Amino acid sequence: MSESTEKSKMKIEEAKDKVIGAIAETMDLYGVTPSAANLYATMYFKDQMTLDEMRSELEMSKPSMSTSVRKLQEIEMVKKTFTRGSRKHTYIAEKNFFRSFMVFYCQMWEREVKMNMEAIKEAQEDLINVIKESSEPDVVTEAKKYYDQLEESKTYYNWLEDLVASIRSGKIFEFLPKGDEQE
Repeated sequence: MSESTEKSKMKIEEAKDKVIGAIAETMDLYGVTPSAANLYATMYFKDQMTLDEMRSELEMSKPSMSTSVRKLQEIEMVKKTFTRGSRKHTYIAEKNFFRSFMVFYCQMWEREVKMNMEAIKEAQEDLINVIKESSEPDVVTEAKKYYDQLEESKTYYNWLEDLVASIRSGKIFEFLPKGDEQE
């Protein structure tokens, strides 16, 4: 290999390292550990990797590696793939950042809506009972105040449901185009 080729290869590796570092640094937004973030960022530039390749490249322990891969699979940033003729599992990183964003945040927002709407429903039922059963005007006024406050908060959760639906259907891109289409 010529010296010029070697320098070019080194520059390519340096460029990749810059992006790997930036991706790993920002993956906390997805709720992953620094080691899982580092793993994803490294896999981003690979076609596919086995667990052994991941372990040797990142010098991670087997339990840490397995936990990281599992977490990345849960948020659909890494997929298990099948390689004919091989008994080892291979994994590939999701390279479409739009898809990663959509899957992860839609899951989180749906969870937020479900949990909070259930709590609001139960709390409003309790408040209605207080309003019906209490003979104290101050208590009734307070219960009505909180009931109305909770009713108002439903607007946000309904909007969030609509946002998730527009992201999942792709309608959001009518309002916020991606630029270069790369689905």
